[in-house]
Amino acid sequence: MTSPDPLAPALPSPLQEVEDDRFSARGVRLLLKRDDLVHPELIGNKWRKLVPNIEAARGRPLVTFGGAYSNHLRATAAAGRLLGLPTVGVVRGQELADRPLNPSLARCAADGMRLHFVERSVYRRKGEPETLAAILRAAGAEDAYAVPEGGSNTAAVRGCRELGAELRGRADVVAMACGTGGTLAGLAAGLGPGQRALGVPVLRGGFLEADVQALQERAFGARTGDWTLDDRFHCGGYARSTPELDAFAADFEDRHGLPVERLYVAKLLYGLAALADEGAFARGATVAAVITGRPFPPDQPASR
Repeated sequence: MTSPDPLAPALPSPLQEVEDDRFSARGVRLLLKRDDLVHPELIGNKWRKLVPNIEAARGRPLVTFGGAYSNHLRATAAAGRLLGLPTVGVVRGQELADRPLNPSLARCAADGMRLHFVERSVYRRKGEPETLAAILRAAGAEDAYAVPEGGSNTAAVRGCRELGAELRGRADVVAMACGTGGTLAGLAAGLGPGQRALGVPVLRGGFLEADVQALQERAFGARTGDWTLDDRFHCGGYARSTPELDAFAADFEDRHGLPVERLYVAKLLYGLAALADEGAFARGATVAAVITGRPFPPDQPASR
């Protein structure tokens, strides 16, 4: 395989305490696990999930899947550029093929990723072996190593277990925003006794618990660790927002000098503040929020 040096991470990522009266007034200590500082281009959990898959690919081209604003597609394209590996991105939405590329897809293309657009109805069936084979044939990626949407598979889940290990004994609750659930599955497995992982889904649907459990069963043989989900803070679905969420994110940035990524991190922090206000965390508890990304592009889309 090409030398992994360009992907060398800064681990363990820093754990930063912030003073925020929305938490301290409830007797709760808030820590930020700065996984956004792991690597300058493979941000946070994208590094933790992609690198094990790159190692498994053993130098083969990578093909993966995502929507028009997928952080995972951008990370895969960046990894391909850094390592000199060809990459193919299968993008949900055939109608996008005839439109100018948005900033996220333009970054993928600039990093050398070949984009292949598919009908949304076909994309939804990509988990079916025959449909997947047809997509790969049409994309000219039959010989490539396939990384699933969001990078969440057994290799990724095992890679994310180290995130939990880095936080053993450091917090009572470790919380993160969830898309496909792979990072939560690994995080929960890596935590120590008495610690709980909390997932805040950014998509609607209530499907994630079954997905996380299935990922853990494939990676570890059984449901592992103490983890729960709270589905109340998706704000309408992926890449959707509300005036309250926007105001909260801007206020958090002003208070703490941390640029808040809107698709995932804003919903996580907003949800934690709401839970603190509800008294969901015991007085004296320490809550660690995993910061998985940085803002890109500056203006996020209004709909999925």
